[in-house]
Amino acid sequence: MRIFTAADICRAINALNKKVYYSYVNSTTHAEIKIVRVQLPEGPIIIKRHRIGEPWSDDENISSQMIWRIANALNSRIPINVDRVLGGSYNTRSVLEALLAHTPEIYTCSPGRQETIRGVVSIKRGHKHIIWDPEKPHTMGVMVQKDLGENCVISEIPSIDMMYDVIPAQIQNSEIDIEIRRRHSQIQVALAEIARSLNMRTWLAVEDHGIIYNGKKITEYPFIVKDLNHEPVISSFANAVHVAKHIDCMYFNGGLPFAFEVEHTTGVTSGLTRMLQFKNAANYLNTQFVIVAPDDDRDDVLTKASKEQFEDLKTLFFPYSQVEELYAFVSRHSGRIRGVKKDFLLTFMENVC
Repeated sequence: MRIFTAADICRAINALNKKVYYSYVNSTTHAEIKIVRVQLPEGPIIIKRHRIGEPWSDDENISSQMIWRIANALNSRIPINVDRVLGGSYNTRSVLEALLAHTPEIYTCSPGRQETIRGVVSIKRGHKHIIWDPEKPHTMGVMVQKDLGENCVISEIPSIDMMYDVIPAQIQNSEIDIEIRRRHSQIQVALAEIARSLNMRTWLAVEDHGIIYNGKKITEYPFIVKDLNHEPVISSFANAVHVAKHIDCMYFNGGLPFAFEVEHTTGVTSGLTRMLQFKNAANYLNTQFVIVAPDDDRDDVLTKASKEQFEDLKTLFFPYSQVEELYAFVSRHSGRIRGVKKDFLLTFMENVC
């Protein structure tokens, strides 16, 4: 099965006539979009826009990260709501939606919306979505509405609840509140499953070796590193091993491309300090240091990680929503992902500085 990528999006939008002004999907938005240029293969896309009768804006960027997030969502081949996929981030999200809708493989659609209030389920009138349909391309440069029929309904179940369903992790003998601890463990398991899908192995903090995943201790799985002293990339650096064993999650692929601290209830500073200690103990490693935290904690992560004492970490922010999105992507394409590079993972993360 073909996988839709950021490069596909950029090629399709680059093929649009750059002398034409494009309208938004929402017909009540009285504005136009102009394509300035597309940087191939994966962006950014540079645009201008204006309200009719007003001056054009300065050049604005649609980032590669944003493009990848939409490409991953479209791979589901089910209707997606761009605002919901991007979680309200990016002020050019409606622009990307509009430009995509003018390309041949993307249709607009309006599925019904299932809403549950106090246990009562009702179906609300549909609102705008887009869907990828590569088998039936439409005319380039126009928007086409796809009729999904009356039985197509999108559930409004929050992604946090979906995460509980798909990653049944729990902790043994923990004094931390079980629901809070469970969420922390779920994110760790999701990170480990992402690594497994990309042919990497994962270390989880020694304190978390009691996680039970699908009826087994997490350390019983072959994709989990049992002992850091047996990992050649860091085993000869005793100080590095001593610090690393308390880091929430690390990926191994012959090297050590990523180290993650999952900050669900603990302070961000403690995780940053631990990663800085590790970097100082094994500074030769080409490791990316990542804070994984709830989306709502973004400002706190960026503020603390930007402090001068942590500048050398060049920290990345990996929000829970993007962990879940990437987990869903690798799950859908299990066994079919080949040759994925570090840069692919970086598209789901945000540079702090």
